[in-house]
Amino acid sequence: MRIFRNLLLISLGLIGTYVIYYLIHFMQGDTLSLQRQPSSQYGQTMQVTENRHQLIGFINDKLTSRHGVSTNLQDTDQKSAAASGHEVLSESAGLLMRYYALTGQKDKFDEQWQQAKLVFDTPYGFSYRYSPKQNKQYPMNAIVDDLRIIRALDEASHAFESKSYRMEAEGYGKRVYQYNVVNGQMRDFYDPTYQLTNSFLTLCYIDAASLELIPVSRKKKATLEASMLQIAQEGYLSDSFPFYQTRYDFNSKNYQSEGINTVESLLTILNLAEVKLAQPASIQYIKAQVKSGTLYGQYDRNGKPLNEVRSTAIYAISAMIGSVIKDQELYADSILQMNEFQNHDPQSQLNGGFGDVNAVQAYSFDNLMALLAYSY
Repeated sequence: MRIFRNLLLISLGLIGTYVIYYLIHFMQGDTLSLQRQPSSQYGQTMQVTENRHQLIGFINDKLTSRHGVSTNLQDTDQKSAAASGHEVLSESAGLLMRYYALTGQKDKFDEQWQQAKLVFDTPYGFSYRYSPKQNKQYPMNAIVDDLRIIRALDEASHAFESKSYRMEAEGYGKRVYQYNVVNGQMRDFYDPTYQLTNSFLTLCYIDAASLELIPVSRKKKATLEASMLQIAQEGYLSDSFPFYQTRYDFNSKNYQSEGINTVESLLTILNLAEVKLAQPASIQYIKAQVKSGTLYGQYDRNGKPLNEVRSTAIYAISAMIGSVIKDQELYADSILQMNEFQNHDPQSQLNGGFGDVNAVQAYSFDNLMALLAYSY
C-alpha cells in the first residue's frame, strides 16, 4: 500500500497531491487534519505601529457608527443592490474581530463580538448586510463571512486563553454545515426565504483551514476538506498567469470567470498558502509585480491587465501572503506599496485612512484589510 501511495502521489503532480494523499488516509481510517500556518507577525517588527494607530483612529472616528464599520465614508439612500454608504457588513465585523484577537485586545474583541451578534445573528447564519436607514437585516448569509467570524472566535480562544470562544465557534460551525454545505460541498450563501442555497462556489471563499473548526465527524470533515481543496487547486489558470478562476458551478461542473479579479485570486492564494498549497509560480509572480508596483485590479484569463487600478486591499493581501509563507521581503515590499495610499493630511477627512481624497470615499474592506495586514 505504501509503494502504491508513493507512486500515485508522484504521478499526479503537485496540484492533486494533497487531495489524493488526504483521501488515501481517509480510506484507511486515519484522522489527518489541516494545520493552518500562522502569520510571522512581521508587523510587530517593522516600523508600522504609527501607521496602524493612525488607521484604527480613522476607522473608529470616521467610519464607525453604533451598528459597526460603515461600508463607505459617504452615505447613500442604502437602497442599492450592493451594500453602500453607512450600511454595515458581517465581513467588516469579522475582520475587526480578527484584528482585536491578533493584537490581544480582549475588551475590544468582546465589544465587537457582542455588536456583531446583535446586528447580524440569525437562526441560519450571520446576515451579510444591515441597513440602518431601512432598518433592514438582509436574510442571506455568505459562508466566507461566517467562517471568518468562526475563525476570529478560535483565534480569541487562543489569544485570551478562554474555551468559551471556541465553544461558541463550534456552535456556529454546526450551523454553517447545516445550511451552507450540500452533499459535502460548500455553497456561497443560504437564503432562508426560499430555503435554498446557490449552485456555485466562489473560490476565494474556500478557507480550508477554517473548515477544520466545523464540529462534524472526521469522515464528513475529510470529505468536505478534500472536495473543497480539489476545487480550489483545479481552478489554477497556468504557470504563465498563476492566478485562479472566480467560481465553480456544481450544475455544469465548470469554472466561470468574467474577468480575473486580483483581490479574489490573492485571497485564494492566501487560503492555499495557509495550508502549504500555494503554487510556487503564484508566489514568484506576486513578488515580481509587488516589487515593480504593477499588481493591478483585474486581468483577462491570459494575464493581460484590464485596468491599471492599484488598490490598498491588493497590497494588504499580498503582505499577508508574505507573512504566512515567511517571506519578509514580500511582506515589506507589499506594506511599502500599500503605505503609499495612506492619507497623512491632518486637514483631510481621510487623515489616517485609505481612500479617494478627491471623492472623499473610503471603503471598509480596504481599510480593514490594511489594518489586518499591519498585524500579520
